Amino acid sequence: MPAADLSALKIDDAHRSGGSGGNFWRILSASLGVLVLIAAGVFALRSRLPVVQVAAARPANSQEAETLLNASGYVTPRRRATVAAKITGRVTSVLFDEGMSVKEGQLLATLDDSDAKRALDAAIADRNASQAAITDYEVQLRYAQIALRRTQELHAAQVQSQDALDIASTNVESLQAKIALAKEQVDASATRIEEARQNVENCVIRAPFSGIIVSKDAQVGEMVSPLSAGGGFTRTGIATIVDMNSNEIEVDVNEAYIARVQPGQKVTATLDAYPDWQIPSHVRTIIPTADRQKATVKVRISFDRLDPKILPDMGVKVAFLSAEPSRKKTRNPDQTPAAKALIPKSAVRGEGGSTYVFAVRDGRLERRAVSLGREIAGNVEVMAGVNPGDELVVSGPDKLSENEKVEARTQE
Repeated sequence: MPAADLSALKIDDAHRSGGSGGNFWRILSASLGVLVLIAAGVFALRSRLPVVQVAAARPANSQEAETLLNASGYVTPRRRATVAAKITGRVTSVLFDEGMSVKEGQLLATLDDSDAKRALDAAIADRNASQAAITDYEVQLRYAQIALRRTQELHAAQVQSQDALDIASTNVESLQAKIALAKEQVDASATRIEEARQNVENCVIRAPFSGIIVSKDAQVGEMVSPLSAGGGFTRTGIATIVDMNSNEIEVDVNEAYIARVQPGQKVTATLDAYPDWQIPSHVRTIIPTADRQKATVKVRISFDRLDPKILPDMGVKVAFLSAEPSRKKTRNPDQTPAAKALIPKSAVRGEGGSTYVFAVRDGRLERRAVSLGREIAGNVEVMAGVNPGDELVVSGPDKLSENEKVEARTQE
Protein backbone atom coordinates (compact mmCIF):
# COMPACT_ATOMS: atom_id res chain seq x y z
CA MET A 1 0.00 0.00 0.00
CA PRO A 2 1.52 3.34 -1.05
CA ALA A 3 2.35 5.90 1.69
CA ALA A 4 -0.04 8.90 2.11
CA ASP A 5 1.17 12.20 0.65
CA LEU A 6 0.66 14.71 3.51
CA SER A 7 1.81 17.59 1.37
CA ALA A 8 -1.47 17.43 -0.49
CA LEU A 9 -3.39 18.38 2.68
CA LYS A 10 -3.07 22.17 2.64
CA ILE A 11 -5.28 25.24 2.23
CA ASP A 12 -4.89 27.34 -0.81
CA ASP A 13 -3.24 30.71 -0.06
CA ALA A 14 -6.03 32.65 -1.73
CA HIS A 15 -8.67 31.11 0.51
CA ARG A 16 -6.53 31.56 3.67
CA SER A 17 -5.96 35.28 3.25
CA GLY A 18 -9.57 36.08 2.25
CA GLY A 19 -11.19 34.29 5.25
CA SER A 20 -9.05 35.92 7.94
CA GLY A 21 -9.65 39.36 6.47
CA GLY A 22 -13.47 38.93 6.63
CA ASN A 23 -13.38 37.89 10.28
CA PHE A 24 -11.24 40.88 11.17
CA TRP A 25 -13.68 43.39 9.67
CA ARG A 26 -16.67 41.74 11.29
CA ILE A 27 -15.06 41.90 14.75
CA LEU A 28 -14.05 45.50 14.18
CA SER A 29 -17.60 46.50 13.15
CA ALA A 30 -19.14 44.84 16.20
CA SER A 31 -16.67 46.56 18.55
CA LEU A 32 -17.40 49.95 17.01
CA GLY A 33 -21.15 49.34 17.44
CA VAL A 34 -20.73 48.53 21.11
CA LEU A 35 -18.62 51.65 21.63
CA VAL A 36 -21.26 53.80 19.93
CA LEU A 37 -24.02 52.40 22.16
CA ILE A 38 -21.94 52.98 25.31
CA ALA A 39 -21.16 56.54 24.25
CA ALA A 40 -24.82 57.23 23.50
CA GLY A 41 -25.85 55.91 26.93
CA VAL A 42 -23.25 58.00 28.73
CA PHE A 43 -24.34 61.08 26.77
CA ALA A 44 -28.01 60.43 27.61
CA LEU A 45 -27.22 60.05 31.32
CA ARG A 46 -25.13 63.20 31.37
CA SER A 47 -27.78 65.18 29.48
CA ARG A 48 -30.45 64.35 32.14
CA LEU A 49 -30.59 67.38 34.42
CA PRO A 50 -31.22 67.06 38.15
CA VAL A 51 -34.69 68.25 39.18
CA VAL A 52 -34.98 70.73 42.05
CA GLN A 53 -37.97 72.37 43.73
CA VAL A 54 -37.68 76.14 44.05
CA ALA A 55 -39.52 78.82 46.01
CA ALA A 56 -39.30 82.57 45.69
CA ALA A 57 -37.86 84.69 48.47
CA ARG A 58 -40.46 87.06 49.89
CA PRO A 59 -39.95 90.61 51.05
CA ALA A 60 -39.22 90.82 54.76
CA ASN A 61 -41.95 92.61 56.66
CA SER A 62 -40.61 94.49 59.65
CA GLN A 63 -44.20 94.88 60.89
CA GLU A 64 -44.87 91.12 60.91
CA ALA A 65 -46.34 89.77 64.12
CA GLU A 66 -44.03 88.08 66.56
CA THR A 67 -44.43 84.44 67.53
CA LEU A 68 -45.46 84.21 71.17
CA LEU A 69 -45.93 80.47 71.51
CA ASN A 70 -45.51 77.26 69.53
CA ALA A 71 -47.61 74.12 69.94
CA SER A 72 -48.43 70.94 68.07
CA GLY A 73 -51.65 69.02 67.60
CA TYR A 74 -53.92 67.42 65.03
CA VAL A 75 -56.57 68.33 62.50
CA THR A 76 -59.95 67.29 63.89
CA PRO A 77 -63.42 67.75 62.34
CA ARG A 78 -66.17 69.24 64.48
CA ARG A 79 -68.72 67.08 62.63
CA ARG A 80 -67.77 63.40 62.55
CA ALA A 81 -70.43 60.71 62.87
CA THR A 82 -70.44 56.94 62.96
CA VAL A 83 -73.68 56.10 61.16
CA ALA A 84 -75.52 53.19 62.76
CA ALA A 85 -78.88 51.48 62.44
CA LYS A 86 -81.65 52.16 64.96
CA ILE A 87 -82.61 48.48 65.01
CA THR A 88 -80.87 45.14 64.88
CA GLY A 89 -80.88 43.60 61.42
CA ARG A 90 -78.96 41.95 58.62
CA VAL A 91 -77.33 44.16 55.98
CA THR A 92 -78.78 43.55 52.52
CA SER A 93 -77.03 46.27 50.52
CA VAL A 94 -74.16 48.75 50.92
CA LEU A 95 -74.26 51.65 48.48
CA PHE A 96 -71.05 53.53 49.28
CA ASP A 97 -67.28 53.18 49.49
CA GLU A 98 -64.43 54.95 51.27
CA GLY A 99 -63.65 58.40 49.92
CA MET A 100 -67.13 58.86 48.45
CA SER A 101 -68.85 62.23 48.85
CA VAL A 102 -72.44 61.99 50.07
CA LYS A 103 -75.27 64.46 50.52
CA GLU A 104 -77.55 64.80 53.52
CA GLY A 105 -80.29 62.16 53.35
CA GLN A 106 -78.50 60.07 50.72
CA LEU A 107 -79.17 56.32 50.93
CA LEU A 108 -76.14 54.47 52.33
CA ALA A 109 -77.34 50.94 53.13
CA THR A 110 -80.42 48.79 53.68
CA LEU A 111 -81.31 46.09 56.19
CA ASP A 112 -83.58 43.06 55.85
CA ASP A 113 -87.10 44.52 56.19
CA SER A 114 -89.19 41.38 55.59
CA ASP A 115 -90.36 41.10 59.23
CA ALA A 116 -91.11 44.82 59.43
CA LYS A 117 -93.18 44.68 56.26
CA ARG A 118 -95.19 41.73 57.59
CA ALA A 119 -95.91 43.65 60.77
CA LEU A 120 -97.04 46.60 58.64
CA ASP A 121 -99.38 44.37 56.62
CA ALA A 122 -100.85 42.95 59.84
CA ALA A 123 -101.49 46.44 61.24
CA ILE A 124 -103.20 47.49 58.02
CA ALA A 125 -105.37 44.35 58.13
CA ASP A 126 -106.42 45.11 61.73
CA ARG A 127 -107.42 48.64 60.73
CA ASN A 128 -109.46 47.37 57.79
CA ALA A 129 -111.23 44.83 60.02
CA SER A 130 -112.12 47.54 62.54
CA GLN A 131 -113.47 49.79 59.78
CA ALA A 132 -115.59 46.93 58.45
CA ALA A 133 -116.98 46.28 61.95
CA ILE A 134 -118.02 49.93 62.19
CA THR A 135 -120.03 49.60 58.99
CA ASP A 136 -121.79 46.50 60.35
CA TYR A 137 -122.56 48.18 63.68
CA GLU A 138 -123.95 51.24 61.93
CA VAL A 139 -126.41 49.06 59.95
CA GLN A 140 -127.48 47.30 63.15
CA LEU A 141 -127.84 50.67 64.89
CA ARG A 142 -130.22 52.01 62.26
CA TYR A 143 -132.45 48.94 62.69
CA ALA A 144 -132.27 49.20 66.48
CA GLN A 145 -133.30 52.84 66.35
CA ILE A 146 -136.33 51.93 64.18
CA ALA A 147 -137.25 49.18 66.62
CA LEU A 148 -136.86 51.62 69.52
CA ARG A 149 -139.26 54.14 67.95
CA ARG A 150 -141.82 51.42 67.26
CA THR A 151 -141.54 50.13 70.82
CA GLN A 152 -141.95 53.64 72.17
CA GLU A 153 -145.17 54.12 70.13
CA LEU A 154 -146.57 50.76 71.26
CA HIS A 155 -145.61 51.50 74.84
CA ALA A 156 -147.38 54.84 74.65
CA ALA A 157 -150.45 52.96 73.35
CA GLN A 158 -150.02 50.57 76.29
CA VAL A 159 -149.46 47.67 73.92
CA GLN A 160 -145.79 46.97 74.80
CA SER A 161 -144.47 46.57 78.30
CA GLN A 162 -141.82 48.70 79.93
CA ASP A 163 -139.41 45.77 79.74
CA ALA A 164 -139.65 45.65 75.94
CA LEU A 165 -138.97 49.41 75.82
CA ASP A 166 -135.90 49.01 78.04
CA ILE A 167 -134.54 46.22 75.86
CA ALA A 168 -134.94 48.26 72.68
CA SER A 169 -133.25 51.26 74.28
CA THR A 170 -130.41 49.10 75.57
CA ASN A 171 -129.81 47.64 72.10
CA VAL A 172 -129.42 51.15 70.66
CA GLU A 173 -127.00 52.22 73.37
CA SER A 174 -124.99 48.99 73.07
CA LEU A 175 -124.54 49.43 69.33
CA GLN A 176 -123.49 53.04 69.80
CA ALA A 177 -120.87 51.91 72.33
CA LYS A 178 -119.63 49.20 69.96
CA ILE A 179 -119.26 51.76 67.17
CA ALA A 180 -117.29 54.06 69.47
CA LEU A 181 -115.07 51.14 70.50
CA ALA A 182 -114.49 50.15 66.88
CA LYS A 183 -113.47 53.73 66.04
CA GLU A 184 -110.96 53.67 68.88
CA GLN A 185 -109.63 50.38 67.51
CA VAL A 186 -109.26 52.02 64.10
CA ASP A 187 -107.25 54.86 65.66
CA ALA A 188 -105.11 52.32 67.53
CA SER A 189 -104.55 50.39 64.31
CA ALA A 190 -103.52 53.62 62.58
CA THR A 191 -100.93 54.20 65.30
CA ARG A 192 -99.61 50.66 64.89
CA ILE A 193 -99.43 51.23 61.13
CA GLU A 194 -97.28 54.33 61.66
CA GLU A 195 -95.07 52.38 64.03
CA ALA A 196 -94.73 49.54 61.52
CA ARG A 197 -93.92 52.01 58.74
CA GLN A 198 -91.25 53.57 60.94
CA ASN A 199 -89.76 50.11 61.50
CA VAL A 200 -89.63 49.64 57.75
CA GLU A 201 -87.99 53.06 57.39
CA ASN A 202 -85.47 52.11 60.08
CA CYS A 203 -84.21 49.42 57.72
CA VAL A 204 -83.00 52.22 55.42
CA ILE A 205 -79.83 54.00 56.57
CA ARG A 206 -79.20 57.52 55.25
CA ALA A 207 -76.44 60.11 55.63
CA PRO A 208 -77.15 62.49 58.54
CA PHE A 209 -75.25 65.35 56.85
CA SER A 210 -73.18 66.07 53.77
CA GLY A 211 -69.57 64.89 53.93
CA ILE A 212 -67.08 62.24 52.89
CA ILE A 213 -67.09 58.56 53.86
CA VAL A 214 -63.81 57.83 55.64
CA SER A 215 -64.61 54.35 56.96
CA LYS A 216 -66.70 51.42 55.71
CA ASP A 217 -67.61 49.35 58.76
CA ALA A 218 -70.10 46.72 57.54
CA GLN A 219 -70.59 44.41 54.58
CA VAL A 220 -73.59 42.70 53.03
CA GLY A 221 -74.73 39.76 55.15
CA GLU A 222 -73.40 41.04 58.47
CA MET A 223 -75.60 41.77 61.47
CA VAL A 224 -75.69 45.32 62.78
CA SER A 225 -77.16 46.61 66.01
CA PRO A 226 -77.20 49.90 67.93
CA LEU A 227 -75.91 47.90 70.91
CA SER A 228 -72.91 45.59 70.96
CA ALA A 229 -74.17 42.00 70.92
CA GLY A 230 -73.25 38.56 69.73
CA GLY A 231 -69.85 38.39 71.43
CA GLY A 232 -68.29 40.95 69.10
CA PHE A 233 -69.66 39.48 65.89
CA THR A 234 -72.36 42.13 65.53
CA ARG A 235 -71.40 45.47 64.01
CA THR A 236 -72.47 48.65 65.75
CA GLY A 237 -71.83 51.00 62.82
CA ILE A 238 -72.25 51.13 59.07
CA ALA A 239 -69.94 53.99 58.09
CA THR A 240 -68.06 57.01 59.42
CA ILE A 241 -68.80 60.37 57.79
CA VAL A 242 -66.69 63.50 58.16
CA ASP A 243 -67.76 67.01 57.22
CA MET A 244 -64.56 68.37 55.64
CA ASN A 245 -65.90 71.91 55.97
CA SER A 246 -65.70 71.57 59.76
CA ASN A 247 -61.99 70.71 59.94
CA GLU A 248 -60.11 72.61 62.62
CA ILE A 249 -56.98 72.23 64.74
CA GLU A 250 -56.91 70.93 68.28
CA VAL A 251 -53.77 71.56 70.35
CA ASP A 252 -52.82 71.19 74.00
CA VAL A 253 -51.16 74.28 75.44
CA ASN A 254 -49.17 74.10 78.66
CA GLU A 255 -51.21 75.82 81.35
CA ALA A 256 -48.17 77.94 82.26
CA TYR A 257 -48.44 79.68 78.87
CA ILE A 258 -52.20 79.72 78.34
CA ALA A 259 -52.29 83.41 79.27
CA ARG A 260 -50.58 84.11 75.92
CA VAL A 261 -53.54 82.69 74.01
CA GLN A 262 -56.71 84.70 73.38
CA PRO A 263 -59.88 83.95 71.36
CA GLY A 264 -59.59 85.37 67.84
CA GLN A 265 -55.78 85.49 68.03
CA LYS A 266 -53.94 85.04 64.73
CA VAL A 267 -52.18 81.73 64.26
CA THR A 268 -49.91 80.30 61.57
CA ALA A 269 -50.39 76.55 61.05
CA THR A 270 -47.95 74.21 59.31
CA LEU A 271 -48.99 70.67 58.41
CA ASP A 272 -46.38 67.95 58.91
CA ALA A 273 -47.23 66.70 55.41
CA TYR A 274 -46.54 70.15 53.85
CA PRO A 275 -43.77 71.73 55.96
CA ASP A 276 -43.33 74.73 53.60
CA TRP A 277 -47.01 75.68 53.53
CA GLN A 278 -48.01 78.26 56.14
CA ILE A 279 -51.79 78.34 56.63
CA PRO A 280 -53.35 81.48 58.17
CA SER A 281 -55.65 80.56 61.06
CA HIS A 282 -57.13 81.98 64.23
CA VAL A 283 -58.09 80.79 67.71
CA ARG A 284 -61.75 79.78 67.78
CA THR A 285 -62.12 78.89 71.43
CA ILE A 286 -60.25 77.93 74.57
CA ILE A 287 -61.85 74.98 76.37
CA PRO A 288 -62.48 76.24 79.93
CA THR A 289 -60.95 73.29 81.73
CA ALA A 290 -57.47 71.90 82.30
CA ASP A 291 -56.08 68.37 82.21
CA ARG A 292 -54.58 67.86 85.66
CA GLN A 293 -52.46 64.90 84.53
CA LYS A 294 -50.85 66.66 81.56
CA ALA A 295 -51.15 70.22 82.95
CA THR A 296 -52.49 71.45 79.61
CA VAL A 297 -55.48 73.36 78.30
CA LYS A 298 -57.18 72.40 75.04
CA VAL A 299 -57.35 75.11 72.36
CA ARG A 300 -59.34 74.86 69.12
CA ILE A 301 -58.11 76.76 66.06
CA SER A 302 -60.06 77.45 62.86
CA PHE A 303 -58.49 77.75 59.42
CA ASP A 304 -59.07 81.10 57.73
CA ARG A 305 -59.55 79.19 54.49
CA LEU A 306 -60.04 75.46 54.06
CA ASP A 307 -58.22 73.42 51.43
CA PRO A 308 -58.88 69.86 50.14
CA LYS A 309 -55.34 68.90 51.13
CA ILE A 310 -56.20 69.41 54.81
CA LEU A 311 -57.31 65.98 56.05
CA PRO A 312 -58.58 64.82 59.45
CA ASP A 313 -55.99 63.52 61.95
CA MET A 314 -53.05 65.15 60.13
CA GLY A 315 -50.29 66.34 62.42
CA VAL A 316 -49.87 70.12 62.57
CA LYS A 317 -47.64 72.66 64.27
CA VAL A 318 -48.99 76.11 65.12
CA ALA A 319 -47.42 79.43 66.04
CA PHE A 320 -49.51 81.86 68.07
CA LEU A 321 -48.78 85.40 66.90
CA SER A 322 -48.84 88.60 68.86
CA ALA A 323 -51.49 91.21 68.15
CA GLU A 324 -48.89 94.00 67.94
CA PRO A 325 -46.24 94.11 65.20
CA SER A 326 -42.75 93.26 66.36
CA ARG A 327 -40.23 96.05 66.78
CA LYS A 328 -36.54 95.47 67.34
CA LYS A 329 -35.45 96.98 70.62
CA THR A 330 -31.84 98.10 70.16
CA ARG A 331 -30.02 101.10 71.43
CA ASN A 332 -28.64 101.95 68.02
CA PRO A 333 -30.94 100.83 65.23
CA ASP A 334 -28.45 101.98 62.59
CA GLN A 335 -26.02 99.27 63.68
CA THR A 336 -28.59 96.48 63.33
CA PRO A 337 -29.12 95.44 59.69
CA ALA A 338 -32.72 95.06 58.62
CA ALA A 339 -33.89 91.80 57.12
CA LYS A 340 -33.88 91.87 53.33
CA ALA A 341 -35.97 88.79 52.60
CA LEU A 342 -37.95 85.96 54.12
CA ILE A 343 -37.18 82.45 52.81
CA PRO A 344 -38.30 78.89 53.66
CA LYS A 345 -36.14 77.27 56.30
CA SER A 346 -35.69 74.23 54.04
CA ALA A 347 -33.72 76.39 51.57
CA VAL A 348 -30.89 76.96 54.06
CA ARG A 349 -27.91 74.60 53.90
CA GLY A 350 -24.90 74.39 56.17
CA GLU A 351 -21.27 73.40 55.78
CA GLY A 352 -18.44 73.88 58.24
CA GLY A 353 -20.32 76.33 60.42
CA SER A 354 -21.34 78.54 57.48
CA THR A 355 -24.81 78.81 55.96
CA TYR A 356 -25.64 79.19 52.29
CA VAL A 357 -28.42 78.76 49.78
CA PHE A 358 -28.59 77.73 46.13
CA ALA A 359 -30.26 80.25 43.84
CA VAL A 360 -31.37 79.30 40.33
CA ARG A 361 -30.64 81.77 37.52
CA ASP A 362 -30.95 80.91 33.82
CA GLY A 363 -31.09 77.20 34.66
CA ARG A 364 -27.83 77.20 36.64
CA LEU A 365 -27.10 77.12 40.35
CA GLU A 366 -25.52 79.98 42.25
CA ARG A 367 -24.18 79.29 45.71
CA ARG A 368 -24.69 82.26 48.01
CA ALA A 369 -23.52 82.70 51.55
CA VAL A 370 -26.29 84.13 53.71
CA SER A 371 -26.61 85.85 57.05
CA LEU A 372 -29.70 84.72 58.87
CA GLY A 373 -31.99 86.41 61.38
CA ARG A 374 -34.91 85.09 63.41
CA GLU A 375 -37.22 82.22 62.51
CA ILE A 376 -40.89 82.97 61.85
CA ALA A 377 -43.34 80.06 61.50
CA GLY A 378 -41.18 77.80 59.34
CA ASN A 379 -39.45 80.69 57.56
CA VAL A 380 -36.22 82.51 58.34
CA GLU A 381 -35.16 86.09 57.83
CA VAL A 382 -32.13 86.76 55.60
CA MET A 383 -30.04 89.78 56.48
CA ALA A 384 -27.72 89.51 53.46
CA GLY A 385 -27.14 87.28 50.44
CA VAL A 386 -30.69 87.02 49.06
CA ASN A 387 -33.02 89.55 47.48
CA PRO A 388 -36.84 89.32 47.30
CA GLY A 389 -37.91 87.40 44.21
CA ASP A 390 -34.84 85.15 44.00
CA GLU A 391 -35.66 81.54 43.18
CA LEU A 392 -34.12 79.33 45.86
CA VAL A 393 -33.75 75.55 45.96
CA VAL A 394 -35.87 74.09 48.78
CA SER A 395 -35.57 70.40 47.87
CA GLY A 396 -33.63 68.26 45.42
CA PRO A 397 -30.52 66.07 45.24
CA ASP A 398 -28.19 66.21 48.24
CA LYS A 399 -25.10 66.88 46.12
CA LEU A 400 -25.39 70.11 44.18
CA SER A 401 -22.53 72.26 42.97
CA GLU A 402 -21.90 75.80 41.83
CA ASN A 403 -22.83 76.58 38.20
CA GLU A 404 -24.52 73.18 37.77
CA LYS A 405 -27.37 73.00 35.27
CA VAL A 406 -30.69 71.96 36.82
CA GLU A 407 -34.36 71.64 35.94
CA ALA A 408 -36.26 73.95 38.28
CA ARG A 409 -39.87 73.30 39.25
CA THR A 410 -41.91 75.70 41.31
CA GLN A 411 -43.07 74.27 44.60
CA GLU A 412 -46.84 74.07 44.94
